[in-house]
Amino acid sequence: MDKCTAGSIGMAGASAAGADSHGPDVADILVSYLEQIGVEYVFGIPGGAIEPLFNALARSERRGGPRHVLARHEAGAAFMADGYARESGRLGVCCATSGPGATNMITGVACAMDNGIPMLVITGQPALPTFGRGPLQESACTGINTLGMFEHCTLYNSLVSHPKQFETKLVAALQRATRAPRGPVHLSLPTDVFRSSNPFPEPCYDLPNLLQSSSLIDEASVNALCGLLDGAKKIVVLVGGWCGEAVGEIRKFVEARNAVLVTTPDGKGLVSPHHPRFRGVFGFGGHASAEAALRNPDVDLILAVGANMGEWNSGGWSEALLNERLAHIDDSEEHLARTPMARLHVRGRILTVFERLNASLPASPRSGRKRVLARISSPPFTAPVAETGDERIAPQWLVQELGRRLPPTTRFLADTGNSTSWAVHYLNPVDRRIGADRRATPRAKRPVCQRESAGGWLRVTMNFAPMGWAIGGAIGTAVVNRSAPVVCLTGDGSMLMNGQELSVAVAERLTVIFVVLNDGALGMVKHGQRLAGAEAIGCDLPATDFAALARALGAPAYTVRTPEDLDRLDFGSMCASEGPTLVDVHIDPEQVPPMNVRMKVLASAQ
Repeated sequence: MDKCTAGSIGMAGASAAGADSHGPDVADILVSYLEQIGVEYVFGIPGGAIEPLFNALARSERRGGPRHVLARHEAGAAFMADGYARESGRLGVCCATSGPGATNMITGVACAMDNGIPMLVITGQPALPTFGRGPLQESACTGINTLGMFEHCTLYNSLVSHPKQFETKLVAALQRATRAPRGPVHLSLPTDVFRSSNPFPEPCYDLPNLLQSSSLIDEASVNALCGLLDGAKKIVVLVGGWCGEAVGEIRKFVEARNAVLVTTPDGKGLVSPHHPRFRGVFGFGGHASAEAALRNPDVDLILAVGANMGEWNSGGWSEALLNERLAHIDDSEEHLARTPMARLHVRGRILTVFERLNASLPASPRSGRKRVLARISSPPFTAPVAETGDERIAPQWLVQELGRRLPPTTRFLADTGNSTSWAVHYLNPVDRRIGADRRATPRAKRPVCQRESAGGWLRVTMNFAPMGWAIGGAIGTAVVNRSAPVVCLTGDGSMLMNGQELSVAVAERLTVIFVVLNDGALGMVKHGQRLAGAEAIGCDLPATDFAALARALGAPAYTVRTPEDLDRLDFGSMCASEGPTLVDVHIDPEQVPPMNVRMKVLASAQ
């Protein structure tokens, strides 16, 4: 390249680094590029092999640029980057040193891969001349080959062996991370490459222009879909978790077409449960009303939108969804490949597809939406009502009450296991705006490389579902949006696995309410064993005082054993606090979660 064209932010970063008596090295250039695309935080844990990056982040923080957030475990750092990406719509970034730092991070990266979370993973390596000589924590091809391990859970994976490779590989990686299908990418840099002076005095690429979202669609399939819609009298729209930026246009389509609206578990947080067209969640932890809507023989067409068709969000690959009435709309060919029985596949950016569909609708006055909703004769979704006893708190009642008692701006993250099933089935916050959690903003005015949040008011993780994901994810969410309370619904097993990350929320003064569903067991394992008639083994946990653990980490905490204990809690003060709170709720361990989808799939394997 003969000439570098740098963004003003990148040039400011290099200049500031020089003012700090340190010329820009490769690590400084990396941080400048992150600043170009609006990344504010890098989550990780330092170590010798990645020290140059932390030096660059220290210089960046002093000038008000991207800064580091210290995790307590590298998997937690990846979970935080995941939560950051879902809330901000920007790239999540996490980093680790070589060897065990990198291997610790793999679970969080694999989770991001399976859930389509755009993430840049940076790991260190010992200096290149030491490869093969047994340096500390060697993890190149001549040691414990972490690059080979990341190959299977990233979209792009490369060792940067020369500083002149860095910018080209970074751009290629970020293009893969931020364009459909999205996901994590990994670059591993030896410490001597990190320390190398950049071949050019400033960043060479204008990343905002290079990473603009593409709006390509298959015109022929969209026209075919319009033909199907013209002939359909009754339509069901299934909203999946990949519809974040498009949900406003999807809502407009549903109302204009008088369609029925259902969601997958990971799509529930993208719509209001009080929307008059909503009929519930289909899939893991879902509702009979949603399945009835799909099975209705009068339905001509089912539009599945942004749904990856895995076990949990397809009802265990149920024929209620996967049949000849289906039209599957997605920007991922991998997702579309899972529905060979569909009448039509529409590949393209979901937002653009629905903009095109809505543009084909006949013009109507501004009052048309009220008339459309007035035509609805069937009652809206009726949320299940849960009761609790006088002595033991039923988890479904607890989740229901949290939705009633917390403000409408609250972000809920439900951890893997029973927390997800209870939240999907019973969490229905009041006073939600109908439709998208955020109004769509004109594309030209969106921040650099930012898309609408894929999270919504409820975030869960599908398929590759690690315990403790929500603990780190809640922290990443709260770092982005300090004006809204964040609630992490987690179990005692997950807290024992990843609860140390609460210390990060204390250090960062984040408003996160950790609600621990404490039943003295790995609840989903225990109930699954009982329902399947299997041996009861490996599910019991010792009595643990999580409130005491939280206080030891510096957070206020409360123990709740009865409904009266819950009534005494001041959620308003918790939401106004600059720092986390933990609520250790001793729930009724005999309440069976709505996990029929999982049991059906397990039974089919016998």
